[in-house]
Amino acid sequence: MTRERTTSAALLAAALLGALVTGCGGDTSAGDATHVTVTVGYQSKTINTVTAGTLLRSLGYFERELAAQGERDGISYQVEWQDYATGAPITAQMTAGKIDIGSMGDFPLLINAARGKQLNRPTRLVSVTGYNLRGALNTVVTAPRSKLASLQDLKGKKVSTSVGSAADGTLVRALRQAGLDPEKDIHKLNQQPAVGASALQAGSVDALSQFVAWPGLLAFQGKAKALYDGAELDLPTFHGVTVRQDFAEQRPKVLDAFLTAQTEATRYLNDHPVQAAEKVAEATGLPPEAVYLYNGSGGIATFDPALKPQLVAALKKDVPVLRSAKLVGDVDVDSFVDDGPIKRVYGKEYAERLAATPEPSRAEVWLKGEERTRPFDSPTALLKFVTGHQGEVRAAYVPDAGNGTRWYADRSVWVQDGEELLPFVTPSAARAYTQAHPGARTVSYATALEQAS
Repeated sequence: MTRERTTSAALLAAALLGALVTGCGGDTSAGDATHVTVTVGYQSKTINTVTAGTLLRSLGYFERELAAQGERDGISYQVEWQDYATGAPITAQMTAGKIDIGSMGDFPLLINAARGKQLNRPTRLVSVTGYNLRGALNTVVTAPRSKLASLQDLKGKKVSTSVGSAADGTLVRALRQAGLDPEKDIHKLNQQPAVGASALQAGSVDALSQFVAWPGLLAFQGKAKALYDGAELDLPTFHGVTVRQDFAEQRPKVLDAFLTAQTEATRYLNDHPVQAAEKVAEATGLPPEAVYLYNGSGGIATFDPALKPQLVAALKKDVPVLRSAKLVGDVDVDSFVDDGPIKRVYGKEYAERLAATPEPSRAEVWLKGEERTRPFDSPTALLKFVTGHQGEVRAAYVPDAGNGTRWYADRSVWVQDGEELLPFVTPSAARAYTQAHPGARTVSYATALEQAS
């Protein structure tokens, strides 16, 4: 801690003692403080982070763990939750010493690492919240009546995204894969997710590339349709928990308490997916159906705190993309990733968590008034059930026939191939299938329901 020189040594000593006792923000000392405020930065509506943010806060698990820790060490702990729309302001507050623990996406995590090193406020990645091994957490959407049918159609168009976010990374990679220059071939607008969503509705942008839960939310509301599914990149994307290194060193028991609470929140989400979705919906104002699309059983996101090797490997592949955009220089991912604390919390179980694989997505129907969803062996079976329960369906979900990404049944692009009815997230994926399968044809959702009945 730095202070201006004062002529009164007594005043200086009193000020330092006051700082230790108050223990607020991140600049707490590992001294004899009797009260510590732990500041957590999170993104309430970025629902891939809920086990370290919205759901964790709702359940009160972190406060419970700290209360137990306080009884053991004689310290009174208080948690201050700070909510942000993206990871950038969390990083700014962490490097200013005002946030101790934060959660954000893979690209913002790398910026977090770079800024921390640059400003001599190093941070460490200590756990994962939710992930998708193929990249489906980020989606490019257009207006419902847009005539844009593929990424190539974005040439010369206005595209909204949050620069430096995971969704921006998906956009850049996808455009390059499609043969477009992300800097020259589109007009990119750097906007907060909510601003971009409004711009899409107003017609002032042609497409929106965003992270969970914005694409699913807009699709559920009938305000957007999917143009590009990030899973087409087949590259893992995830969100994780970062902590200031000095805080982790000064308060290792607090970090352990946080990670213990996160693992408990993860178990709750996996054991009670519908109830967890409803809790998150209540806290955020998001529709439960949109939350469940991502966070439900077999949803787009898989929740597991383990720092899996394939996620760390993907993070290393993200560095050149951010470097080319001049958002970071070199980032030493290996020194940024610290799995020591989460290993300490899990103990012998950690090896099992590293080896665990996501459950494949399945067709599900959520009926009104029910606390469980109903699974189906095939999309056709789901469609048949839906036709017999018109007016009772709260939401119906189906996995993309090509890559398994879960999407809403009534927002999917359907293909009939003989007696099979196959759903796809995007028109381009459906078109690729019909071109490869003579006789297959695209049909409307209404026709798919009729054919299944």
